[in-house]
Amino acid sequence: MAARNKARKRAFQILFEAEQRGADPKTVMADWIRLARTDDRQPPVTEYTMQLVEGCAANAARIDELLSSYSVGWPLDRMPVVDRNVLRLGTYELLWEDDIPDAVVLDEAVQLAKEFSTDESPSFVNGLLARLMELKPTLKR
Repeated sequence: MAARNKARKRAFQILFEAEQRGADPKTVMADWIRLARTDDRQPPVTEYTMQLVEGCAANAARIDELLSSYSVGWPLDRMPVVDRNVLRLGTYELLWEDDIPDAVVLDEAVQLAKEFSTDESPSFVNGLLARLMELKPTLKR
């Protein structure tokens, strides 16, 4: 598994755990970093994982605003928690990580949805992120 792929997966897991615990993602990430120092079973938190988690946290309000605006028929609070966090991560990478090709962002988000969510989730994630990708030039603030 490529390094960025692993970093994305860990970032998603941190975001998911943060939402489940009602905690700040940066706090959960700090817990993961501390645990990795003392437990070899805990994978390390890489620089790219930190960049993704911090970016999602810093832009959380705008990301949720965009997801709410463009997810037809699916209010944010009705989305499965997995899908919501895959979409948050994908939206952040799509709009704020310019060195990652858009097609890679969509593919990686769909793969996370396939691995962790329902059978319908990959097409939902792909459709919503593809819509944001089309509108990308007008969405950044």
